[in-house]
Amino acid sequence: MNRNPTHRYLLALLLACSSLPVLALSTDKDQPIQVEADTAELDDAHNVSVYTGHVVLTQGSIRMTGDKMTVYNTEKNELDTLIMEGKPATYRQLPDDSQVYDEAQALTIKYFDLKNLVILIDQAEVRQEGFFMKGDRIDYDSQLSQVKAQSIARPAADGGAPKQDRVKVILKKKKDNGEAAAPETPP
Repeated sequence: MNRNPTHRYLLALLLACSSLPVLALSTDKDQPIQVEADTAELDDAHNVSVYTGHVVLTQGSIRMTGDKMTVYNTEKNELDTLIMEGKPATYRQLPDDSQVYDEAQALTIKYFDLKNLVILIDQAEVRQEGFFMKGDRIDYDSQLSQVKAQSIARPAADGGAPKQDRVKVILKKKKDNGEAAAPETPP
């Protein structure tokens, strides 16, 4: 077995990322993780790896994309935090018992493995079957099954009062057969 610290670190990263799918297919965690990028930098001393340029992470039904992904591991080589940045960064997963992917996007997606928390920051959107949410920041706690969205006040271009967009949520009524209708994409 190769005892190279870089290989050990990559293996730990891949094993730790297996818990990444918060709501994905239950079989996703058993699938191999593949990361593609233009560049990869691994820092064993600081337990950090950085991937840049057309970053794509796939594991089973999960697909994350962005311009830059930074992964922080604990001293025990367990995933602590994964940060995907892009214009936008995207996240897609197929939940159990569904044929429709859940999708999310934001300029920054932060995943805190030890806290079971996903935070979408800046131009955040979540689309699930029958549900759409948009805000400046969306927090999802998978352990408590709680979602919180908020908007942030921004200075007005004309120097007037700060402008604050509102959080937008669209819920579709269930069809007569009990299934949720897909939400329309908001304007």
